[in-house]
Amino acid sequence: MSMSRQRRSRRQAVSTPNSEHQWLATEISVKLAINGILSLVALVSLFKLIPYQWSQQAQLKEIRVEVEETEKRVSQLRDNFRHNFDPHKVNKVMEEQSPRLHPTQRKIFWVN
Repeated sequence: MSMSRQRRSRRQAVSTPNSEHQWLATEISVKLAINGILSLVALVSLFKLIPYQWSQQAQLKEIRVEVEETEKRVSQLRDNFRHNFDPHKVNKVMEEQSPRLHPTQRKIFWVN
């Protein structure tokens, strides 16, 4: 009987590591499958986002062009504002804006 007990314990000892290896292999396989599926989903999502990113880049380029044009216009308006409201150029601006002349000046008419 002691022989059969030894054989059983050997079988259990041998079968236990084997089942642990199978369990470990199954666990690794499941993890790899899940990670593969997640990677595939991530790649598909990235490929779907690429056209959206291109359209956003095109819109951004259009907006940058509009901003440049607006900045030029603002610069011109700012220069015009400075010119019109410069206290040192009041008389000159008045001459430009009005047909009136300074009292010390006279209009000259050329006649043939």
